[in-house]
Formats: sequence, C-alpha cells, structure tokens
Amino acid sequence: MSEHNGPQRQRTYTWEDPAPTSAANRDMHGLDFLRGLIDGTIPHHPTSRTLGFTVTDAREGFVEVSIEPQEYHSNAVGSIHGGVLATLFDTAMGFSVASTLEAGVGYTTLDLQVRYLRPVQTGKGIVRVQAFCEHAGRRTATARGEARDDEGRLLATGSTTCLILR
Repeated sequence: MSEHNGPQRQRTYTWEDPAPTSAANRDMHGLDFLRGLIDGTIPHHPTSRTLGFTVTDAREGFVEVSIEPQEYHSNAVGSIHGGVLATLFDTAMGFSVASTLEAGVGYTTLDLQVRYLRPVQTGKGIVRVQAFCEHAGRRTATARGEARDDEGRLLATGSTTCLILR
C-alpha cells in the first residue's frame, strides 16, 4: 500500500505484433484498412491498446476515434491528460487523411495543434474525436477535428498537416 494514495492499482493489457498492421496500412487503400480496424480483421496498433481507444467510424475523408476515459489517463490536476487527447487527435486526423489515399501511399504528421476547451473527466462517458480531411494534395494534406462528450459538448479542437509519402 502506498502511503499517499491508498492501495496501488494495476492494469494489464495485451497487443499484437504491430508489423502486420503496419503492412496492411501501407499495402491497402486507406479506407479499406480503416474498415478492417473497425470490423476487427486488422488489429489496432499498440498505442491504441495502451491507451484503450478504437476507430469506431470511417468514410472517405472522415474518421471517428472513441475512448472511455479511465483513471489511468489522469494528470496531476485530476482531469484526463492533454497528451491522451492529442494522441486521439493525431490518430483520427491522420486516419482521415489515410482514408483518401490509395494503396502504397503513406503519410506522416508534420504538425499537430490541439486547443483544449473543457476538462475531460472519468465517469462521464465516451469521448469521440471526429476528424475531417480538408485537403489531400500530391505532397501534403490537412485535416481538422473535434472532441465531444456523450452530451455533445465540444471539449477540444485540433488541426494537422500531413506529408504524403508516395
């Protein structure tokens, strides 16, 4: 027992070898890859497993990533750490770009901006980050996103630029 926090908590989780997921991401049309994540035929990447989020919706130019905030996401001030939300934005916006790309074309984040509007707390239900690819050009793409709680309140917004890897 810790003298400061009462009984210590423990969390166990598993993940699969990320190489097949990375290969599928590289070798498949982006939207087909995302549909595989949603239907479970392609395993989510280790970061997703570590934080406990999943891709829950995808269409061309649109992706939704969802998480139910847990105690282990907490920061020192008692809300969910901003880095958790930033990871959700990076994933959702990157995947919204990926959903527009043909097989064999990759992407990577060049910049990421997240604007936090409300604190995110545990016990308040699922948080959804919805991302929209605004532009997918030959060399770069841009996307924007919104994080909302179960009541539809806007929690944060984000934007990104991605480098297209042809």
